[in-house]
Amino acid sequence: MAYVITEPCIDTKDGACTVACPVDCIYEGGRMFYIHPDECINCGLCLSVCPVDAILWDEEMPAERLFLREVNRDFFADGVTGWGAPGGWDKSRTTSLDHPFVASYGTTPEHRL
Repeated sequence: MAYVITEPCIDTKDGACTVACPVDCIYEGGRMFYIHPDECINCGLCLSVCPVDAILWDEEMPAERLFLREVNRDFFADGVTGWGAPGGWDKSRTTSLDHPFVASYGTTPEHRL
């Protein structure tokens, strides 16, 4: 994986990253966007346009946030969307679903917005 979308995207979803991505590897969930780790080409364009600094390179993520790599990866797994490797975003790959961490974010004391 290269780039990871993190908590500042939750309930913001500006969308500039999706426009900038040349390979359409950013998918829309209910509360935030997710980067498909196998489709990302590590170009960094999404990082450069994100207005809330929600996108991090996984090699530079603080240890306490590394779990967000799995949040992005697991969004595509059977437990959430079941999309696997869709091969690029299109309108059929937009959902109201979110990874459980994102879905519950802000509802527990340790994850208040």
